[in-house]
Amino acid sequence: MKDYSNLAVLTDKKLRTLRNNINNRLEAFSKGGEKHLPPSHMLHGLDQADCEALKERVFIEMKKRSKA
Repeated sequence: MKDYSNLAVLTDKKLRTLRNNINNRLEAFSKGGEKHLPPSHMLHGLDQADCEALKERVFIEMKKRSKA
C-alpha cells in the first residue's frame, strides 16, 4: 500500500489521477465487480472505507490548491 499521509507533495496531475482511480474503484465496489489489484497499483491494499476516506482527503487538497 502506498503512503498517502501527505497529499501536498503530489503534483496536480498525480492528484487528479489518484482521484480518478478512487472514483473508478468505488464504482467497482458499488457494482460488486471489484477485482484484486496488483501490488504496483496506487490503490492496492485499500478497501472501500479506505478509498472513501482517501477521496475526502484528495478533494480537500484539490480545493486548497484551487483557492491558492
